[in-house]
Amino acid sequence: MLTIYDYVVIAFFFLFMLSLGPIFKRYSKNDSDFFRGGGQMLWWMVGASAFMTQFSAWTFTGAASKAYQDGTLVALIFFANAVGFFCNYVWFAPRFRRMRIVSPIEAVRERFGAVNEQVFTWLQIPMSLVYAAIWLNGLAVFSTAVFGFDMTQTIWVVGIVVIVLSVAGGSWAICAGDFVQLLILMAVSIVTAFMVLGHADIGGFSGLIEKVPTHHFNWTEVARPQIIWFWIIATFVKQFVIINNMQDSYRYLGVKDEHQSRKAALLASGLMLVGPIIWFIPPMAARVLSPDLSVEFPMLKNPAEASYIFAAMKVLPVGMMGLLVCGLFAATISSMDSGLNRNAGIFVRSFYQRVRPNTSPTHLLLAGRVASTVFGVLIILIAIFISQLKDLDLFNVMLLFSGLIAIPYVMPLLWGMIVKNTPSWSGWSTVLIGLTVSLAIKYLIDPVWFSEAFGFDGDLSTRELNDYFYFFGILANVVVCSGWFLFTSLFNNMSSPEHHERVDKFFTAMRTPIDFAKEVGEAKDQVQSKTLSVLCYIYGGFVSLMAFVPNLPSGRIAFLFCGGLIGGVGFLLHRASKKGNKPLTKN
Repeated sequence: MLTIYDYVVIAFFFLFMLSLGPIFKRYSKNDSDFFRGGGQMLWWMVGASAFMTQFSAWTFTGAASKAYQDGTLVALIFFANAVGFFCNYVWFAPRFRRMRIVSPIEAVRERFGAVNEQVFTWLQIPMSLVYAAIWLNGLAVFSTAVFGFDMTQTIWVVGIVVIVLSVAGGSWAICAGDFVQLLILMAVSIVTAFMVLGHADIGGFSGLIEKVPTHHFNWTEVARPQIIWFWIIATFVKQFVIINNMQDSYRYLGVKDEHQSRKAALLASGLMLVGPIIWFIPPMAARVLSPDLSVEFPMLKNPAEASYIFAAMKVLPVGMMGLLVCGLFAATISSMDSGLNRNAGIFVRSFYQRVRPNTSPTHLLLAGRVASTVFGVLIILIAIFISQLKDLDLFNVMLLFSGLIAIPYVMPLLWGMIVKNTPSWSGWSTVLIGLTVSLAIKYLIDPVWFSEAFGFDGDLSTRELNDYFYFFGILANVVVCSGWFLFTSLFNNMSSPEHHERVDKFFTAMRTPIDFAKEVGEAKDQVQSKTLSVLCYIYGGFVSLMAFVPNLPSGRIAFLFCGGLIGGVGFLLHRASKKGNKPLTKN
């Protein structure tokens, strides 16, 4: 359990995060600053934020339970993220930035028109609220396992902290927080993985491979090969589609120019390649240390979701569990505050501003803060509702939601950036077709057809049935939605001249390089580097001081490593700020 030193670390983390709002509040002078940093952010800050927004405490609960049960298979989700971000780097990220928009749904208006703007606005906002609520619920599961706190109280406390952070500082505070949180998360994850491998009952990496169940590496032992391969293919397809579409362009709207956006995407891709190697060692080791976690965590509906925590408790020195808690809080906070800021931007720019077209930027800034507060409270309430559902499997809830609902939503937002000659109704009609396909898969099409098609003996197991709904929902929607969207191009000649003119302008913008000096003007390169360096010094220094906590030498070294990593990055940023803009803006 946690010690007084752990609680000191946690308290410092929350105070640090809450301080970011007042520090960066002066950077938000209008709605563009609040929602996307005024298009002045540098690649390392945006890349860290892009990575963190694709990440949440679900990784350490829902995904960790999959690693505990099935081993390395779950890592493919994150490797697929790496591929998706690499596709950002190759083609999509520069075009996202060149759209020259403040909120992602504005791109929908430019490509498909005003009707689609409202359709996608009122689909996206509730969908994002549910996603964030699932993440917050996952964090509450973790906190219950570690602290024994009431889940509802945990949801309220963390939710309120996220609201205060996002409302006070806007996108500047959010991205700065994501950067520092990334350093905390990676540092403590590396230490946890290293110390778990050093446990006497594990015996290093070779010992882990030898002692875990064979199906942790031989995936076909837990399901039929056809199902495993379809699952893998669907996962890579899904992550590509989810990351490369107009809605998810928000990651790059705040970066300075297209060259910086490509660097940001490459950073996120690299982090996604390295991360899984580190994150899933502890839950796999937990399978060796305790094959039945229900004994350790009888209060949890799915004890495997506490596998990462269990392994960490076994090896981390006094005070380090508090730092791990901060890392997991950081993972969910980064996803939630970005989601709040994005939803507020969508609401204000794509709805409120349409209703009140002559509203000043200052008024829109205030409306954005109010919207962030309201959406934050709604996320809390939805998370509380989810926490009260019985027999909830966070891993499968997340995957089924993304496969059956998110994929139909984003398919026209992907194709709309690639295929030019489609009518305006190709957007909303593709979503409608996709949701119809999802309903048919879930309620009308009997999975027995799949068993018969591949000559399976017996019915699908519960695990195989969940996998079937996941991969069939994704692949069927990708094929049907793509076919429908391309089919609508046959009717493009019937579109109005206004539609053709608008679409031409949209694609011309994506081909036109950003002229930062002309379009934005003021650069904040040195300010960003200097401010973040000071924040890294402060946090790194605090963590390094934890080396004085009574521990074995290995524990003291662990704190010095974490503090040194965070402070070392601060030193590099400080040097960059002294040299001017060249190190961070070189194309």
